[in-house]
Amino acid sequence: MRSLKQVLAVSWLNIRNLPQRLGASLVAVIGVAAVVLVFAAVLSMAKGFERTMVSAGAEDTAIIMRSGATSEMNSGLSHEQMLIVANAPGVLRDGDTPLASAELYVIVDIPKKDTNEDANVPLRGVQQAAFEVRDNVEIVEGRMFEPGRNEFVVGRAAQDEFVGLDVGSTVRFGQTEWTVVGAFSAGGSVSESELWTDVRVLQDAYRRGNSYQSIRVKLTDEAALEELEDFLETDPRIDPDVMSERTYYSTQAEGLSRFIRLIGYPLTILMAIGAVFGALNSMYSSVSARGKEIATLRALGFGPFPVMVSTIVESTLLAAAGGLIGGAAAYLIFNGFRVSTLNGASFSQVVFDFAVTSDLLLQGIVAALIIGVIGGLFPAIRAARMPVAQALRQL
Repeated sequence: MRSLKQVLAVSWLNIRNLPQRLGASLVAVIGVAAVVLVFAAVLSMAKGFERTMVSAGAEDTAIIMRSGATSEMNSGLSHEQMLIVANAPGVLRDGDTPLASAELYVIVDIPKKDTNEDANVPLRGVQQAAFEVRDNVEIVEGRMFEPGRNEFVVGRAAQDEFVGLDVGSTVRFGQTEWTVVGAFSAGGSVSESELWTDVRVLQDAYRRGNSYQSIRVKLTDEAALEELEDFLETDPRIDPDVMSERTYYSTQAEGLSRFIRLIGYPLTILMAIGAVFGALNSMYSSVSARGKEIATLRALGFGPFPVMVSTIVESTLLAAAGGLIGGAAAYLIFNGFRVSTLNGASFSQVVFDFAVTSDLLLQGIVAALIIGVIGGLFPAIRAARMPVAQALRQL
């Protein structure tokens, strides 16, 4: 109890005297704040990308592609196979009509608004059930495209990011002119980065015959996925890969998310090492400046342990302040910041928002506290080992 009281007393004294060491203290705080800011900013990109991708998927929606296909781009299914899938057990029906959408996926070049550079934007051909198969997709401006006409609806994110996609605009892809007749929202998911048109029109425009690349079906429930997969795998007319939409999009997000983390964590570690040296310098300066103070405390009967702990407490508090400042700055600057990037899995642009989540901020604060403890440890040991006689000579 006596040691605890001494720790509290010395720590409070250190905190009260911080204004006298303001310059060195600010160096430590700013260094840690920069670490947390960069950490949260870089990893919020991965978080935002994952959230945009995964939020497009549902466990009660299945996607069927050709066996071995890593994405819709390298998949292929025939009209006969589409009929087999649509009439398989486990597929939800609206009366006699299965809730299934056979789809085709092509890439078109559209300039970005900020740079005017061409970007790969997905133009997806869908069937009428596409809106029923997917959750949270609705027309928010204009109208739905009419089957058989060169019309498409655009996702809100794509409309905000790319040139010439206002409702009523006419754009040319290849030899074909298209009219933007509506815009849709999809809960901020990857679907908002796409343009949707009638699949039959897209097949004709790009000479794809009667082929598709994927089929999405609404399941009767989540457990029906296994029933559907078992049925299709036993049919010799189709060789499919069957998975839930959520699993598919999680797989699609892995590559870029892993790449961002491979950059983010080493960068944070390097900056953290610099912040540790900044904290060390600050706390060594603090111990040196407090020589008279430490001598007086030791002469009054304070032990080396309270002096050591109080130094670590001071360093940790400075680091915590830096962590809070860095986290707050990251949230205010980057959370919700919209960008687009190329998804290597589909070779198309995905528009997404940075997501500075609570777990990222918590990780940043923990990293700041670790920096504070390490940065204060060696100066604390020095303060505790300072001979009383030597310290008293400074009085």
